Amino acid sequence: MNWQDRLIALAIVAVWGFNFVVIKWGVAGVPPFLLGALRFSAAAGLGLLFVRRPAIPWRWLALYGLSVGLGQFACLFTAIKLGMPAGLASIVLQSQAFFTLIIGMLWLGERFTPWQLAGLLIGSAGLYLIGGLGAASLPLAGFVLTLCGAASWAFSNVVVRRIVAAGYKPDMLGLVVWSSLAPIVPFFALSGLFEADRIVWAQVATPQSLFAIAYLALVATLFGYGQWSKLLSRHAANVVAPFSLLVPFFGVLSAALVLGERLSFWQLAGGALLLGGLAVNVFGPRLLALWRKP
Repeated sequence: MNWQDRLIALAIVAVWGFNFVVIKWGVAGVPPFLLGALRFSAAAGLGLLFVRRPAIPWRWLALYGLSVGLGQFACLFTAIKLGMPAGLASIVLQSQAFFTLIIGMLWLGERFTPWQLAGLLIGSAGLYLIGGLGAASLPLAGFVLTLCGAASWAFSNVVVRRIVAAGYKPDMLGLVVWSSLAPIVPFFALSGLFEADRIVWAQVATPQSLFAIAYLALVATLFGYGQWSKLLSRHAANVVAPFSLLVPFFGVLSAALVLGERLSFWQLAGGALLLGGLAVNVFGPRLLALWRKP
């Protein structure tokens, strides 16, 4: 990968890391379900004009959109609204990699490799430190909902595997844009049922709220996934994917600089263990091969 593509990859993960700060701003003025509805409406409304629909049956697009869109972001937006720190949410959400292993085993009959099992155990210890010893300053409901969001993201990963196994080759940007249609109506319905008396349209129309909606839809979604797809078209997935491990770094850094968030010792230790387990899961075989190389 040349230095230009490395800079693009770093820009993408920085955008995705700062995304958690923007969510914090967004839910301050827009209720979580309405924020989700507006985010996906904006992404689909603009994206469908420029992105061709992938050659994938609608049922798969809908299943992917409902899991990664409705499931993940309904939980994540609500968690942050309930007080889940933005930086910590960026770390805990990475547990999706371990949920993906578990769902893949249950749904697809996949088996763990020793490295995956080791990474899962290390990551689980990290989650215990965050949600157990580090829970004094942490809203329990927010932590649990962030885990539910991670599980929903993991389910969408397995959906993609099923799509590929069925013989389809989805373009990531096309999949994200066209699947954005699926969560719009459910989000508006949930907002009407649970948030109707809490919507203050003057707050929805503030510069901060409008910036949050635009950032989530256009920058994090269309720019982020658009450029990520281009990188994947030029380089192998195992070259591009490790950059995503930097998302929590940018998430914690931006939350500290912009929101003034400070994590406790146990939260930091748990986050380090969680990301360490993820690194073992991704890089374990490669590092062992290098160590054994004479």
